Amino acid sequence: MLINKDSPFILIVDDNPTNLSVLSETLGAAGFRFRVAMDGESALALVERNSPELILLDVQMPGIDGFETCRRLKANPVTQSIPIIFTTALADTESKTTGFSLGAVDYIPKPFDQAEVLARLRVHLQLKRLTESLEEQVIDRTVALQKAQVQLVQQEKLSGLGEMVAGIGHELNNPINFIANNLQPLREYIAEVAEIDRK
Repeated sequence: MLINKDSPFILIVDDNPTNLSVLSETLGAAGFRFRVAMDGESALALVERNSPELILLDVQMPGIDGFETCRRLKANPVTQSIPIIFTTALADTESKTTGFSLGAVDYIPKPFDQAEVLARLRVHLQLKRLTESLEEQVIDRTVALQKAQVQLVQQEKLSGLGEMVAGIGHELNNPINFIANNLQPLREYIAEVAEIDRK
């Protein structure tokens, strides 16, 4: 199968060449893009240069093991959302619990069943896409809500300003009406005063 340049990029981290070969062949046949690293240090360096969409991570490796590699990836805000699936021969509950507590999303036991590996990869890639989509929707709705709040505050300010202008207009109308209503009596009064002065 040809590898699509838009297909998800997977990082395979394992110190065993046979495991790397099996996983590389499986992913390549399914059309995934992938890179390989043979230890935790190399994996961290690769992730820094080119962030994968998912990591298949062996637990038992020389140097920093898979658990420590996972801990470092999850501690970094840039890489903490990358799903990590542990691939290991360690099937005891304590190892699984440790892996999940560090932030791994799944565990694939060795030896690998290729169909299972692909099924789990596809499920976790789909979950990642759905999570990212939901996060985008939350951000979009939050922005829309903030805009609506700003508009509501502006409308309330305009409404308050309108009421204030109406109140000022009312207060100005009272003296103006008083003057307008008393102009005729004032004219008459002035005419009477003027008449008295002429006498």
